[in-house]
Amino acid sequence: MRIADEVASALADGRPVVALESTILAHGLPRPENLRVGREIEAAVRDEGAVPATIAVLDGEVRVGLDDAGLREIAERDDVLKLGVRDLGPALVRRAPGATTVASTATIAARAGISAFATGGLGGVHRGASETFDESADLLALADAPVVVVCAGVKSILDVGATLERLETLSVPVLGFGTDRMPGFYLSDSGHAVPWRVDDAAEVAAIQRARRDLGLRQAVVVANPLPEDEAMDPALHDRVLIDALTAAEEEGVAGKEATPFVLGRFHAGTGGESLRVNVTLVLRNAALAARIAGALAG
Repeated sequence: MRIADEVASALADGRPVVALESTILAHGLPRPENLRVGREIEAAVRDEGAVPATIAVLDGEVRVGLDDAGLREIAERDDVLKLGVRDLGPALVRRAPGATTVASTATIAARAGISAFATGGLGGVHRGASETFDESADLLALADAPVVVVCAGVKSILDVGATLERLETLSVPVLGFGTDRMPGFYLSDSGHAVPWRVDDAAEVAAIQRARRDLGLRQAVVVANPLPEDEAMDPALHDRVLIDALTAAEEEGVAGKEATPFVLGRFHAGTGGESLRVNVTLVLRNAALAARIAGALAG
């Protein structure tokens, strides 16, 4: 694992650092917007006084912090793999380029000593999982990665209620930031309540410190909703979701390929609206994660 000089210096000095996943660049956003958005996400972290650490695998190394050339490589290469925790070893040995998921980013961030991580939406229990057993590796990874994970809730293409139940089973706390409701990624409200509400970054930092004092190993999930006027229209969301899930079933798309497939259908079916919402929520999450990292450093 190679930690970029800027990131290593910030960690050594006790300054705030925010981990960022790279799957959104390689697989979550279309070109050329992905590279532009990747730079904007890092800028959002810097604007709040923290150092961004985008994580990826390049040249047989886990990179914690990418320079602009590294960002461009992950965003523009056609052979970048989607790497969960289980894929890191083979990818490193074979020197395959790879973008990290929520699971692998959180795991690496924790091992690098980074306290906060910003992403878009969590993976979770897939619809119909009672028959397919299809569940994101994000959930188990969060049970053993003591970082604060800022997200816009669970991706709305998943079974949100079942995902919240699994997080409870795994003892992963979920905090609604300024809300009593669990956001639904593109939607401000998934229809489910959150167990705890917090209203400022200092309280999140205090909760994480208390958990550290107890030696608890789980991540803390901070669910940061979009304002209703910035979220997707629920009717449009539901219509496109049904179409995308039906297409995935008809084409036999499952496992780790299901989420990028359905999100791709979302981008096409909403005429760019889902892309706008996705970018907006990721930038908001990056800024909030930076404020939380600052409160933890303070």
